[in-house]
Amino acid sequence: MAPRGDRRRRGDPPAPCAPARRTPVQPPGSTPMSAYRPPPLLTLVHACAALLAAGSLAVTLYDGLQERRVALAFGVLVTVGELTRRNGAQVREPAPLGAAAALSYALLGEAGGRATHHGPTQVVAVVLAASLLGSVPHVARGQGPTLDHLARRVLTAGFVAVCFQPPYNQGMFDDWGGPAYALLLLALLSLTALCDAVLAAALAHTRTGWPFGPVLRDELRAVCGIGSAVIATGAVMALAVAVVGLWALPVFSVPLLLAQMSFRRYAAVRATYRQTIASLARATEVAGYTPCGHARRVAAVSQAVGRDLGLTEPELAVLEYAALMHDIGQLSLVDPVPSGATAALPAAEQRRIALLGGAVVRQTGVDEAVAVVVERQADPYAEQPLAARIVRAVNAYEEKSREGGPGGPLTALEELRLATAGTYAPEVVESLARVLARSSLTLPVAG
Repeated sequence: MAPRGDRRRRGDPPAPCAPARRTPVQPPGSTPMSAYRPPPLLTLVHACAALLAAGSLAVTLYDGLQERRVALAFGVLVTVGELTRRNGAQVREPAPLGAAAALSYALLGEAGGRATHHGPTQVVAVVLAASLLGSVPHVARGQGPTLDHLARRVLTAGFVAVCFQPPYNQGMFDDWGGPAYALLLLALLSLTALCDAVLAAALAHTRTGWPFGPVLRDELRAVCGIGSAVIATGAVMALAVAVVGLWALPVFSVPLLLAQMSFRRYAAVRATYRQTIASLARATEVAGYTPCGHARRVAAVSQAVGRDLGLTEPELAVLEYAALMHDIGQLSLVDPVPSGATAALPAAEQRRIALLGGAVVRQTGVDEAVAVVVERQADPYAEQPLAARIVRAVNAYEEKSREGGPGGPLTALEELRLATAGTYAPEVVESLARVLARSSLTLPVAG
């Protein structure tokens, strides 16, 4: 058996990568995952949503459905929206059609020129029942909606219904006609979307520990994107059904469905793009220059640190791609670096490998911003962009902890802290420590 650290020559076959397994990053002193307890905010939100849902169902069953045909039509539309939902961690609104239909039903005062009499409790009951029914196929595939999603759907539908239905049934909006009434609906929907964004950001902050400000900023950006389409569709549906009846529902659902299909195609292109970059990054592993899974580990931790430091979603994408390809410059070396560990090399050699990597990235046609991060990862941290600082620190941590045995993570973190005077950015090292201490990250490691 060759001694550890023995260099692999180009003619030798690379060592096969063992299947990746996932182990939690949990330094000593952190809360064990088996002892996890839901944060108080999560418990409060879920409890409020459950109480509202249970009360609404009880009142609706006791009083009976008002305008059953209208309730059935909107229930079917919400169900269709949930059936066409798109699951994924990065999806801000997985079922835009279902959300638009729920908001529209909450703002419905007339149907075909006839006044409706359903109240907020019926709105919540219909939306909840339709959402659960449309989620059955997803639950069967193990991709059902989360409790957070259902709680937000129930609370937002109840909020806008309470704001609109009682005043409307009391005749407070009788004098609001034409543009004023349409602006009223848009204002209520916009307020509801803002409240939902704050609630979503608070839940994400509580679950992940990410800073609340950047998470809220991403949620508000989603409101300006798919959220604006949901708001507009919900208002138009309510206005159209009031005039022409339920036939307006399928007509005004088509644009949002087409927009959802276009977004899915765009997401598929993005996924293919990422898979291509990940395949390029594995070239160093297949050639035997770097250990198996090293690029994935660096990318996972770098994204967590980037979120902790408040990077936006586009900046996180650039950071992920740069972290995946940060070692690609080693393919230009005649003699591989032992174990692919570049953090211990002289500064001049690190810069040379980084510049070679940036040149390779540019030839692949990847975004210019990714190439800049790759080629500047070995510069003095005062001159680096934040993404390059993150990649450099995380790469050094992964290399040092990998070689340090059982106590490697703590030893590596301490070495990085001692080197913050001139090598690693202090704010990045402290953010890395916070990420590891939260024990909220799971890293892929070679088996």
